[in-house]
Amino acid sequence: MKVRIEPVNDRMCIVTRDRGQPDGLIRFVAGPDGSVVPDLRQVLPGRGCWVTAERTSVDLAVKRKLFGRALKTEVTTDPDLGAVVDRLLCDSLFGMMNMARKSGQFITGSGKVEDAVRSGGAIALMHASDAADDGVRKLRQANTARAMGVTEAEIPVFRLFSADELALALGEGAFIHAAALAGQAGEGVVKRAKMLARYRNGPEAGPA
Repeated sequence: MKVRIEPVNDRMCIVTRDRGQPDGLIRFVAGPDGSVVPDLRQVLPGRGCWVTAERTSVDLAVKRKLFGRALKTEVTTDPDLGAVVDRLLCDSLFGMMNMARKSGQFITGSGKVEDAVRSGGAIALMHASDAADDGVRKLRQANTARAMGVTEAEIPVFRLFSADELALALGEGAFIHAAALAGQAGEGVVKRAKMLARYRNGPEAGPA
């Protein structure tokens, strides 16, 4: 008889009861005041519980009042917890964008971005959700040409924020078109963008 060996670091979602790795789940703890607190960095002390990193799962956990049972204590759950998590994921992504920009691993401007895509230096593309079709199409063509030239899949593309949202969050660092470049900070941008896209659109969220 074969014995199934569970991954050492897997966790169970309190909504779906499915097991998965921590990077596909969001941890929650009870704060000092008894409120349910998202722990995106997975570092807060105390008993934690895990929810699949999707807005629908967080909303279901709130609706079914699952946090108190999982945390084994009386808790107060913000009815808008799903929106709170979305804002935290956005803030985490914006912070990493700024860090990557300062380290030269996040570039903006259509011309620079196109050069980075065609040269193979870009590891992801980002557009404002309301970017003009012509600019998006031009960079899509560059992405396709790059993939054909190096026989690799096209790099991921994200359209997560409007130009106004980017201007409000990033100020002078705002963009219409941008690219993340290889490196720890650039890869951090891509990781957080993928998590936000999945949180909003589910596990099938793919390139824009």
